[in-house]
Amino acid sequence: MIQIPSVTRFGFICFFILTNIFIQAITLAQGYSNNSLLKVDNKSNEQELLARRANWQAKFKTIILPSGIIGKQVTSIEPDSPLVMAGIKVEDVVVKINNAQINSNEHWYDISDALVGDVVYSITYQRKGVNANTNAVFTPLPVEQFENVSVSYSAVENPAGFLQRVIITRPKASLTDNKKRPAIFFLQGLSCSSIEVLPHRKSNYVRLIKEIVEHSNMVVMRVEKPGLGDSEGNCSQTDFDTELNGYEQAFQALARLPFVNQDKILIYGNSMGSAIAPYIANKYQANAVIADGTFFRSWFEHMLEIERRILAMKGKSQNEITKVMNEAYIPLYYGMLVEKKSYQELISANTELAEYNYHGPLHMYGRPMSYYHQLQDFDFAGQWQKLTVPTYLRWGTNDWIMSEADNDMIVDVLKASGNKKVKLYKYPGLDHWSTVHDSATHSFLGKQGQWQKQISQQIVDWANEINR
Repeated sequence: MIQIPSVTRFGFICFFILTNIFIQAITLAQGYSNNSLLKVDNKSNEQELLARRANWQAKFKTIILPSGIIGKQVTSIEPDSPLVMAGIKVEDVVVKINNAQINSNEHWYDISDALVGDVVYSITYQRKGVNANTNAVFTPLPVEQFENVSVSYSAVENPAGFLQRVIITRPKASLTDNKKRPAIFFLQGLSCSSIEVLPHRKSNYVRLIKEIVEHSNMVVMRVEKPGLGDSEGNCSQTDFDTELNGYEQAFQALARLPFVNQDKILIYGNSMGSAIAPYIANKYQANAVIADGTFFRSWFEHMLEIERRILAMKGKSQNEITKVMNEAYIPLYYGMLVEKKSYQELISANTELAEYNYHGPLHMYGRPMSYYHQLQDFDFAGQWQKLTVPTYLRWGTNDWIMSEADNDMIVDVLKASGNKKVKLYKYPGLDHWSTVHDSATHSFLGKQGQWQKQISQQIVDWANEINR
C-alpha cells in the first residue's frame, strides 16, 4: 500500500474544498448571467455591489435632554464591541451620528438600518451633561449559512433608482443536478424590519422564515425593503407604490432564473405581504397564494376595527368605546386616510385628537403618511376577487391585528367567483407574530407565548402540496 504523506493529504483536502467552492461560484454566476433584472455582487474584485450591514451591538432607550433634543441613551453594550473600543459607556447619550442631530425615533431607526461595516462613523454623545466626540468602525454582520441550503446575495433595481437586496436560497443539490425547481416568493409585512436570518435574531417570525428556507426543498426569494438589510433607500420615507414596484421587479427576476420552474412559483405572504400577494399573483401568473394573517377591506375599515378591538382589550365599556370611536378614531383615520392629511395637520386643527394618536406626527408604524394615502386607494378586495389560482389562508384565533371576518369574506368572495381551490385554517391560539398565546389580550400585553413546530410545518406542507 502506498502511504500518502500527511502534508500531501492536507493539500488534496484543500484542493477538494477550493474546487467545490469554485464550482458553486461558477454555477451561481451562470445561473444569474442571463437575468438582466438581477444584480450580482462582484466579490472577485473585492468590491460588493451593496455595502454589508452592521449593528450597534448595544441597546438604547429614547430620552429627552434638558435642552429639548432627543437622545438615545445606552442601556447595555456588548464587551469589546466597537462602541466600547470608541469609549462609549452605559448611560452615555448619543445625540449625533456623522454630525446629524437625531430628530425622531424614525430618524434613529433609519440611521440604525443604514449602519454598514468597515466605515468610520463620528459619534457625538453626552456624559453627565457634557458633550464628547468619538469615532467607531463597526464589524459587518455575517451572511446567512445553512447546512443543506445554498445562499446567494443579489439585488434588483427599484424603478425609483436604488438597489434592493435580494436573498435567494435553494437546496445545495440543485447546484449540480440541473433540475428546474419550484419556488416560493416571500412577501413580508408592513414594518421596517429585515427578513434576514441571522444568529442574533431570535423571534418566532424569523424562525418561521428559517424553517421555510430550510425545509421547503424549494428555491426561496426574499426582498429587503428599501433601507433595510443591505438595501439602499430609506424605509421610513418609502411610499407604498415604490415598495410594491420593488417586489414586482424581484418576482420577474425570480421567474427568469434558469433553475426555477416558472410554472411552479407560489407566493407566501405574511401580514401586509399576504394582502399584496393577490396583486402580484394576478399580474405575473404565480401558481398559488399562501396568505398568512391577511385582510380584505380598506385600510380605513381595518384600522377602525383594530382600535375598537384594542379598546375592548384595555377593558373599556361599550359606551366608552362608542364615544372614543365617534369622537376620535373615525375623524382621525378619515382625515389621514381619506382626506390624505398627516396626523400633524389633523392634531393642529383639533388638539383633542392628540390624546388618541399613539403614532408620530408624520408616521404610522414607522411608515410615512404617503404610504398610507396610497394604501387606502389600493383595491385589495378587487385583487382578491380576481384570484383564480389555489389560495390557502391561515388566521390565528388570537390574532388581534387581522380579523376573522376578513378571512371569511375572502373565502366567500373567491368561491362565489368560481375559485374551487380555497382553504382557510383557523390556527388555535396563534397571534399575528407566529406565536401561540392563551388569549389575544395576552398577545396584546406582550406576555410570553410559545412556538409550535406546526406553525412553520403547515406552511411547508401547503407549499409542497401545491407544488409537488
